[in-house]
Amino acid sequence: MMKFDAQLPLGALQAEVDQWIADYGVRYFNELTNMAQLSEEVGEVARIIARRYGEQSEKDSDKGKDLGEELADVLFVTLCLANQTGTDLQAAFDRRMAAKGARDKDRHANNAKLKS
Repeated sequence: MMKFDAQLPLGALQAEVDQWIADYGVRYFNELTNMAQLSEEVGEVARIIARRYGEQSEKDSDKGKDLGEELADVLFVTLCLANQTGTDLQAAFDRRMAAKGARDKDRHANNAKLKS
C-alpha cells in the first residue's frame, strides 16, 4: 500500500502520519470516512477565512481558532488518504508543479487583473 520516498519532504510527512497511525490510530479509517473528515476540516478552514478575512463578522467562539492548526488537520487527512490509496504525494506534487509551470509560465505575468 505504501509507496513514497521518505527522504523527500512530502514522503517524510507521509511516513510520519503512517507511523502515528501505527502508534496511536490502530488503523486508518476507510477512504469514505476520511473523505468526509477532509470535507469537515476544509469547512473549518473556510469558516475561519470567511469570518476573519471575509465580510462576515467573526463570532467570539471563532476568534481563538488557529488557522494553521485547521490547515494542518486538512494536511493530515490528505496524507492519510494518500497513504491508504498508495499515492506518492511528492511525485504527484512534482508533476503538478511542472505542468502548472508549463501551462502558466506567461499566463499570470500577462494578466492585467494581477497588476496593481
